[in-house]
Amino acid sequence: MLPSIEQRLAVELVAKPQQISAAIALLDEGATVPFISRYRKEATGGLDDTQLRLLEQRLSYLRELEQRREAIVNSITEQGKMTPVLLDAIMHAEDKTGLEDLYLPYKVKRRTKAQIALEAGLLPLADSLLADPNLVPEKAASAYLKPAFKTEAGDNPGVPDTKAALDGARQILMERFAEDATLLQQCRVYLQEHGVVESSVIEGKQDEGAKYSDYFAYSEAIMNIPSHRALAILRGRREEMLNVVLRLDTEEEKPKWDAPLNPCEARIANYFKISNQGRPADKWLADTVRWCWRVKVFMHLESELMGQLRERAELEAINVFALNLKALLLAAPAGQHATMGLDPGLRTGVKVAIVDATGKVLEHSTIYPHQPRNDWDGSLHTLAQLAAKHNVSLISIGNGTASRETDKLAQDLIKLKPELKLRKIVVSEAGASVYSASEFASKELPDLDVSIRGAVSIARRLQDPLAELVKIDPKSIGVGQYQHDVSQSQLAKSLDAVVEDCVNAVGVDVNTASVPLLARVSGLSNSVAQSIVNYRDTQGRFASRAALRKVPRLGDKTFEQAAGFLRIMDGESPLDASAVHPESYPLVEKILADLKRDVKSVIGDAGLLKTLNPAKYADDKFGVPTITDILKELEKPGRDPRPEFSTATFKEGVEEIRDLRPDMILEGVITNVAAFGAFVDIGVHQDGLVHISALSNTFVKDPHTVVKVGQVVKVKVLEVDEKRKRIALTMRLTDEAPKAGSTPAQRADRDDAKRLAQHQRQPTPAAAPANNAMAAAFAKLKR
Repeated sequence: MLPSIEQRLAVELVAKPQQISAAIALLDEGATVPFISRYRKEATGGLDDTQLRLLEQRLSYLRELEQRREAIVNSITEQGKMTPVLLDAIMHAEDKTGLEDLYLPYKVKRRTKAQIALEAGLLPLADSLLADPNLVPEKAASAYLKPAFKTEAGDNPGVPDTKAALDGARQILMERFAEDATLLQQCRVYLQEHGVVESSVIEGKQDEGAKYSDYFAYSEAIMNIPSHRALAILRGRREEMLNVVLRLDTEEEKPKWDAPLNPCEARIANYFKISNQGRPADKWLADTVRWCWRVKVFMHLESELMGQLRERAELEAINVFALNLKALLLAAPAGQHATMGLDPGLRTGVKVAIVDATGKVLEHSTIYPHQPRNDWDGSLHTLAQLAAKHNVSLISIGNGTASRETDKLAQDLIKLKPELKLRKIVVSEAGASVYSASEFASKELPDLDVSIRGAVSIARRLQDPLAELVKIDPKSIGVGQYQHDVSQSQLAKSLDAVVEDCVNAVGVDVNTASVPLLARVSGLSNSVAQSIVNYRDTQGRFASRAALRKVPRLGDKTFEQAAGFLRIMDGESPLDASAVHPESYPLVEKILADLKRDVKSVIGDAGLLKTLNPAKYADDKFGVPTITDILKELEKPGRDPRPEFSTATFKEGVEEIRDLRPDMILEGVITNVAAFGAFVDIGVHQDGLVHISALSNTFVKDPHTVVKVGQVVKVKVLEVDEKRKRIALTMRLTDEAPKAGSTPAQRADRDDAKRLAQHQRQPTPAAAPANNAMAAAFAKLKR
């Protein structure tokens, strides 16, 4: 028997079986990953949220595997075909592929040619030719002729001649060969190791499919092909621009029929002891092997392996998007500052929204500084008045149409009114229009026009990216690497998990949070989140976490899962503003009693708290890990894992791509991270690409281990192609700009980058926020 699910997961996660069992039990009880990770460390032995997410995913797969195993055993048993050997093989199958291989001969399927041949009584002929190749096929077949007849399954054409008899016998053997699980696995492994994916342009599609020109004559080992290339090729096939095939690396593109058996055909022949010894049936058997490989086994495996390639590529692409989304959501908030949001436009004007430090809309307007009205001076006057009236300190500019011109307007305003000490930042406006037209926006801002709501969102997402972006479907915030080419259900599930983890890592002020933000808190549904807001609106602010129990539909289990992530600022107890769970309050009281101090005097006293030994207070309910977390929280309650807000200073005089020169060293902000490198905003309205090979002086397998969205970096310009709007950068500042272009490998992946992102940048400011880049690349990747 296979090891239990708990044992298998323990091996995969490098954990103890009891850790896995505890985590599974908690998940089955309805506990969320953030809750288990934070507040049940003793039970799980400290499994973190990443391990728990993987456990959750693998647990689902393994349980589905066991359900399928049971269904297959029942099916074969009901057919009366189960044997001890077969049952043993089924019970030891480690994955769904192996399980389905074993079930293949017993799977109920439509009436095949082999079944029709079996009905016609051709099994003895097939068996005799396989067992004794000295038989003359035509002579042996002559004994099996019979006229057409009827069966319960339908009409049977019978066996009119020897050719029909031999064709029927071949169909029986082909099906037998193709459904042998051991043989199928041998061929699968060989094809995985020696398969080559080849793509070529469909005749007549050269111009229309020009964006796939790198794949017009392309081949790469299936086991080595990177996810971004795989998805590009598969998209080209789906759009009917490319022919894509899988073949063996040892075989010609179209092998001749009488060519020597290829390695997989030879495996089939050897497995069934078929060899060419000059006997009468040897050639017929060899041809049967060729037919079996080319018509059945290869076609089955090609479909399977190309499907697995897509799944692997999709998974990697989803992981890239999830990592970028996490960096975006955990970007540093600019904080509580009165902010002016500018949603750029030309003919329809620039929409202006002023929000106070809490995000409340104070005033809004529309100005027309650009074509066709060109009311520049009037627009400056309006903005100056609004900024002075509401003590605005930050200007948040959307990066859409007319962003470049609007950025210049903001720059002129800063020069015109230096006493206001304004700072301007260009942010991604991706998803702003989706939010503006959403049902939630109509409830949140019912008196504002849809266009003004976009300006409000642009202002608020600078103040607090997480609080604002949770109002938008993650897939609408921007797009990731080939986002629309991947499984939308898997993408949504992965991104939802990222949002949930980010929201709970930061914590939520229950007295100010919106319904969408509350709904992402551990244990809270949309309906319960709405109940909290309704209760808050009618009864006033919550003074304590305990008061949450009065909210309709918020029961004990929900309270347990959510309370630690909900903050009550300036409430009755300082602990309610921390990540200390209410279930641990008695423990805190025990510590305070031991210290003979009250909670207010202990909070923030790092010197005192560092002298405490967590083991002293451990008991059956609370272990050292939980007590250690509590002491850290008392030291700095409600600590925010997000970095401090900062800006990157762009080089003066470098404002357009034409201003760039090779060997320039610049400061920039990472705007997107892909499998092949990272995009960097260097202030020229077009992101540059640092290829993965230029991220570090050491080997980099995954760019996310080196850089993240929003990070400030120093880069050197390697190449500038102004016509194609491409900028090659390096983070290895000792690199020299190439004299005759970059390496072929870099060019190949940069072309992949071009397909991933047509980075037609809208204006970037003179100073961009390092941690509020807002995934500028996401807004520009239109896939």
